[in-house]
Amino acid sequence: MITELRYSNTNTYIIHGKYGDLLWDTGWAGTFPLFCKALGEKKLKLQDIRCLMISHFHPDHMGIAQEIADMGVQIVAADVQRKYIHISDSIFEREGNRAFIPICDEKVKFISIADSREFLRELGIHGELIHTPGHSEDSISLWLDKERALLVGDLNPLYELEMHKGTQIAESWEKLLAMKPKKIYYGHAKTAEIGKQFYRFYGNDDDRYALVKTIMKLTDKGCSTEEIKAKTGADTVFIQDVVRMYVTHRGVSVQGILDRIEIKGM
Repeated sequence: MITELRYSNTNTYIIHGKYGDLLWDTGWAGTFPLFCKALGEKKLKLQDIRCLMISHFHPDHMGIAQEIADMGVQIVAADVQRKYIHISDSIFEREGNRAFIPICDEKVKFISIADSREFLRELGIHGELIHTPGHSEDSISLWLDKERALLVGDLNPLYELEMHKGTQIAESWEKLLAMKPKKIYYGHAKTAEIGKQFYRFYGNDDDRYALVKTIMKLTDKGCSTEEIKAKTGADTVFIQDVVRMYVTHRGVSVQGILDRIEIKGM
């Protein structure tokens, strides 16, 4: 359902719909030949891509958008992105990047976040767009129902969440985690797989803080996994993960452990 293309410093993805493919993000201006080569290596055709969506309009995510559009692909943007589609034009101009072609406004199809599920259904893709500001005001994420997957662009990785507590980034992650994703596809970080243990202890701050603190204290006292389980009633795998993070990252905080536990591909 999802094919990852690596041809620049930005991870881009193709979501294969029943009625056409959706491209999520592009690379920097000048990478169009590399994009075409990456498609060929995956035995994919540009002609099969119906739409291009951009997680946010920073230069490393929209640099070849118009070149792709000139090949017949429809650029689709969320309503919350309308005033940002040219925010990177001046950056390419300052650096003298002659490969950059500005997006043609008349060729962009704008849809509301509220109507995104209906739009995606036309491609045979079941999911929706979610406004996730934090990295930028125009940042959006794509949720896919069947895969329980999220494509989040440059939203700060989940394992950094501790550093952003109380910010707009944390608020966006709270919305996304409420959907209980199994996979998270980032714009630059490695794809993350989230295990069940994360959700079992996610959501009740007081309980999970107290539990992890207790496990840490019992570990300092030399208690075994079975002894900790007998004293706390916690799941064996959860205890092992907490202990592993605690002993290998001395000085890590409770929140630091909770943010990292069962998040693979860090």
